[in-house]
Amino acid sequence: MKKNKKCPVCDGLVHGRTDKVFCSVECKRASDYEKRKSEEALFLKIDRQLKINRKILKKYNRVGKTILRKEQVIKEGFNPKYFTHYWKNKKGDVYLFVYDYGFLAIKDNQKDKYLIVQWQNYMK
Repeated sequence: MKKNKKCPVCDGLVHGRTDKVFCSVECKRASDYEKRKSEEALFLKIDRQLKINRKILKKYNRVGKTILRKEQVIKEGFNPKYFTHYWKNKKGDVYLFVYDYGFLAIKDNQKDKYLIVQWQNYMK
């Protein structure tokens, strides 16, 4: 006995091949559009946060190397979970970079701080 399948978009009956998912081309397009829109929303969110992070790091790093309180940049919208790449120095410290600006989490006088640096040619 053939089971009637329902379209995941409009709940209409799906007729035709047994592997057919949607009842019409329009419903398939609508489904594809929603899927693409949600994927693009994720990319846009990540890209937006990377731009915010870079802007904040650049704002505070005017001389190539700066130390500031972690809470200060977090309050401005910086999110340390978003970075583009990392660099490990000879001591084993791992700097997280947002394009051309990097940061290293450090403790200074029992306070959480970031050491902010700008990318240098020797970091390749």
